[in-house]
Amino acid sequence: MAGLNSVVMIGNLTRDPELRYTPSGVPVCTLRLAVSRNFPNQQGEVETDFFNVIVWRGQAEKCAEYLTKGRQVAVTGRLQSRSWEGADGQKRSTVEIVADRVVFLGRRDRGEDMMDDLTEVDLSEEDFSTDLEPREEDEVVF
Repeated sequence: MAGLNSVVMIGNLTRDPELRYTPSGVPVCTLRLAVSRNFPNQQGEVETDFFNVIVWRGQAEKCAEYLTKGRQVAVTGRLQSRSWEGADGQKRSTVEIVADRVVFLGRRDRGEDMMDDLTEVDLSEEDFSTDLEPREEDEVVF
């Protein structure tokens, strides 16, 4: 039986990203994400959930370089559970998000010029094909 493990979240970072490297030199970054619920509780307050997000390789280095506490991000990925024994001998476990993609949203810093958020894109005529026939790489085989 096939399963599905997919997560999409938008939230704000509660602290600066933490970049580390595995013993083999692979970059891994941990983000702490606060996500507000879309509805109030019985007291009329909107609650917030907190999640650890794990980002790997080049994307991890980009997150550590450009993200800071308070920045809004969108994360797509999967849930992963793991367990270990703590230094006190107690069993510990956690569920975290392993990111496939992290999209930087919102402004970097309120004091920066808005033009800094724009990315220049060069679109040539080759990018706009008028033929409606699928190209070889567009064909899907089932």
